Amino acid sequence: VQLQASGGGLVQAGGSLRLSCAASGRTFSTYGMGWFRQAPGEERESVAAISWGGGSTYYADSVKGRFTISGDNAKNTVYLQMNSLKPEDTGVYYCAADRWLDGSTWYRADRMDYWGKGTLVTVSS
Repeated sequence: VQLQASGGGLVQAGGSLRLSCAASGRTFSTYGMGWFRQAPGEERESVAAISWGGGSTYYADSVKGRFTISGDNAKNTVYLQMNSLKPEDTGVYYCAADRWLDGSTWYRADRMDYWGKGTLVTVSS
């Protein structure tokens, strides 16, 4: 599975962005997908994830109610809709895939099997 994230950019606080993660590989629909982010000087942290088939979604407390993760198996793409953005949302956003993603593993970067190159999100105050 190869992943390519896109959609980052510069936005003012309170604005919105939608990130996309395009995946290649016929087994995409059997992988859970996650978004992580890394701010300068900080560790990578989990943001949101979706189980394969889209039956379950998971969110970090810091983004609940503002971010929405969704998937389109026909397009082999996962999206992260980010609303009400805050300066603390700034960072490089990465998408990742895990064959066995579930409620106990979605937030663990060490459990991800594949990673895409990141896309930079900058939120100005």
